[in-house]
Formats: sequence, structure tokens, C-alpha cells
Amino acid sequence: MNNDKADRLLTLYRTMARIRAFENAAEEASRGCVAAFGSSVTGTASVRGPLHLSTGQEAVAAGVCACLDKSDYLTSTHRGHGHTLAKGADTTAMMGELFGRATGTNHGKGGSMHIADFSVGMLGANGVVAAGIPIAVGAAHSAKIRGSGQIVACFFGDGAINRGPFLEGLNWAKVYELPVLFVCEDNRYSATTATQTMTAGAGAAARAESLGIPAVSVDGNDVLAVHEAAVQLVAEIRAGFGPRLLHAVTYRVKGHVSVDPAAYRDPGEVEAALASDPLRLAATRLAALGIDVAAIDAEAKAEIDAAVAAALAAPYPPPEAAFTDIQDTGAGQWQ
Repeated sequence: MNNDKADRLLTLYRTMARIRAFENAAEEASRGCVAAFGSSVTGTASVRGPLHLSTGQEAVAAGVCACLDKSDYLTSTHRGHGHTLAKGADTTAMMGELFGRATGTNHGKGGSMHIADFSVGMLGANGVVAAGIPIAVGAAHSAKIRGSGQIVACFFGDGAINRGPFLEGLNWAKVYELPVLFVCEDNRYSATTATQTMTAGAGAAARAESLGIPAVSVDGNDVLAVHEAAVQLVAEIRAGFGPRLLHAVTYRVKGHVSVDPAAYRDPGEVEAALASDPLRLAATRLAALGIDVAAIDAEAKAEIDAAVAAALAAPYPPPEAAFTDIQDTGAGQWQ
């Protein structure tokens, strides 16, 4: 491995370590008075409501977002913490949002599933499967009309390819040759069901290619492989060659939500997946170069611990904030 590639891997590892530390802290903060998926724990949770973790999927977010400029756009899914962090969002503001505090990226009103940060081009996570796809296509069409040079990275899961917006969005993007990179983050599960059991045909890449959109499939746990594939696809998009699709196969280490024990999975399957954990793979490669990642992991944990402390100390939004950032029809019924 040459020096440039080693430096790149080290940078990508730092991003993955920050995402992993964030997800671990968010998971711990979600433990409280929750009963779901047969799990019941007691206490007071700092993070309320559904929490979808991207633990184990860090390489996809890190590898793709490292190719993007700050002005480029991003749309995400209900499992969007990693994408948002990799795009450059502030960890303290993000944690404040999860905690429902006024200091959050959306002033505590969006929560985990609806984080957005326009300052870094992050147009929003989305609680509806595949709903980010038409938003991304719309943003890409806007960028093309304006001649801004921006591109859009659109993340979605394998379950999304079985919903209408996938076909509609890719079709529109191809018809108008829009600057959008579709990223299928294939973690192999749609909620509690193995996606393969309900997906006909060869999957995301084949469906994109059937519409004339070039697609590349990659090991989604190999952060360098993801990054190198994304670099090529992004270059083609920026050159005006239209949309591209990246199919990155990874694994959802945690359950569908933070309190889901995922008993529907074979323990052996999870154990095998953990052997190819993206941080472990990258750390092993760095160790072979004489680089110890322990200090990086400690730095990431300290950053996120500080973000948690800041979130706990931050105020909740005032009641009148409920009437801001909403559409007013002029009739006043919403009050």
C-alpha cells in the first residue's frame, strides 16, 4: 500500500471511528422506559422514540461522503446518523437533536429519523422507506437547471428498491441525465425480514442498468473499495455523464431499532458478519503498516462523550417553538 492510500485509509478510519462512537453513545442513551420487539428495560431514556443505528455500516457513509464537496447535497434514510456525520455535521448539534434539545440541528424537533443540516448540504433523513429518492432527484434537477456544479448523493437501503419511488426516481434521473449518485446501502434486512426472500431478480445494480444507469457493486465493509468506486462514479457524474448507482453490500449488526434483539436472525450469521466488521478490517490493514488506531478510537469517544454532556445540559425547545418551521395555510386551525 503506497503512502497516499495509507493516508486515505487513516482519514477514512477516523470518520468511521467517530460514527461508531456516536452510535454506541446514542444506543446507550436510548435505554430507558421502552418496550418493543419483546424487550423491556426500565429507567429514563435520554433519546426517546425509534432509534435506527448504522453500526457496522460505517464504511459506506465514510467512503462515499469523502468524495463529496461541502456544497454537494445528501439525502438519507431513517438510519442516517452515519451519513450525516460523514457529510460534516457537528456531533454536538446532532446529539442535541437526538436528545430533543433546542441546540439540535433542527432545534430538537426532528429527532433521530429526521435530522437535517443544510449548512453541510444534508437535506434530511427520512422515516419513510425510499422517500429520500425523489427528494434527491428533485435537488439534482435543481442543480442542473441552475448550473451550480453540485451533485447529490442519495442513500437508501435494499428494502427501498422494492418500492415505487426507486423506479420513478431512477427513471426521472436518467431521462434528464441528472447529477445524482444513488447509493444502495444493502444491509440485507428490511426491518425484520431478510430482503433476499422478497426481492425478485438480480437486485439493485441490475435494476439500475435496465434503465441505462451504469452501476458498480462493491464490498460495503471495505472502506477503501467503497471510496475508490465512489471516486470513479462521482467523477463521471461531475463530467456530465448522468446518474450512477453504487451497490454496497454490508450488514446491519444491530436490530432494526436499538431495542430490537433481532432474535429472527441466526446467531452464526451475525458472528460471521462481525468477522468482517469495517473498522476491524481497516484497523488490521493499518496495523500492518505500523499504525495503531487506539488513540483515534479514544479521541472519537472523547468527542462524543463531550457531545452527550452538552446535550444533557442543553435546554428543551420552548413550547412556542412548536409553531415555527411549519406551513401556515392562513386559516389558523393548526393553532
